[in-house]
Amino acid sequence: MSDKQRFEALSEFRYHLRSFLRFSEDAARVQGVTALQYQLMLHTQGFEGRDWATVSELAERLQAQLHGVVALVSRCEDLDLVRRQPSQTDRRSVEVHLTPKGRRTLGSLAIQHADQLSNLAEAVRKASLIADA
Repeated sequence: MSDKQRFEALSEFRYHLRSFLRFSEDAARVQGVTALQYQLMLHTQGFEGRDWATVSELAERLQAQLHGVVALVSRCEDLDLVRRQPSQTDRRSVEVHLTPKGRRTLGSLAIQHADQLSNLAEAVRKASLIADA
């Protein structure tokens, strides 16, 4: 495979990735939240066997600084999307849980993302074929 073909494939992948992200940003905005607020809600549900996340885990998943995530959690609390709860097992940790409103908002956004995610998955599949070539 030539360099030009690799660049074309990478460009196509980046286009699909950016299209997915743009869709996600717009869908979140229509629901009255920011893309980061949507991602924070999503990541509270991203750990097997539990339906909450610590602020540190959220910072890792969001690839953000801890103090920025604390502020983001506060904004989400103000919108009644999440609530903080002291950890039962580690008093140094705070768990972030979805509220009923947060659960409804996340559920609606997840449904909207299903088709777009399929398109992105196909783009990833094609890009991985090129990477293997």
